[in-house]
Amino acid sequence: MVTFNLDEYVGLSPSHEQSYNYFMWKNLFEHINIDPRYVHIPMGTAEDMEAHCSWYEQQIAFYDGIDIQILGIGVNGHIAFNEPGSSLGSRTRIKTLKKATILDSARFFQRKEEVPRFAITMGVGTIMEAKRILLLASGEAKADPIKATVEGPVTARYPATIVQMHRFATILIDRAAASKLEGDYSGF
Repeated sequence: MVTFNLDEYVGLSPSHEQSYNYFMWKNLFEHINIDPRYVHIPMGTAEDMEAHCSWYEQQIAFYDGIDIQILGIGVNGHIAFNEPGSSLGSRTRIKTLKKATILDSARFFQRKEEVPRFAITMGVGTIMEAKRILLLASGEAKADPIKATVEGPVTARYPATIVQMHRFATILIDRAAASKLEGDYSGF
């Protein structure tokens, strides 16, 4: 198995308790039989961020792309850290985080001021090249972005809407996240 994480905060070391590197190792990789050489997580402390992002894209290509991309969705419709307004053809890069994302992430830090303002993120274009996409959402806070993603037009305003264009995308949500959908999805 080869893994590629979607994103990482810029400025946090891999051992920082709020880094995605730390989270993934503590909650998944330490509990499964995976060779660390096959775990790829963006390096938020890379010396040359642009070169690192390019290397990350090259690694994805080296392993013939991503078979299944698991996504969450932000309260503002972002996927990975592709904030509203992100190019739908974007590649791995540095992204400035929007206020809504910073406020949402603040619950994981002791103080809001500690939340990084930038992240390395896999781009929307890179995500869309995955063979399959699984988007997960739960809770009432995700009802508006899920409504936009499922029933709205494809737009960079809600980057998650691009999953409508993917040939093999599955959206798995709870009733609270589905609460604002207008379509009849009762049979699903």
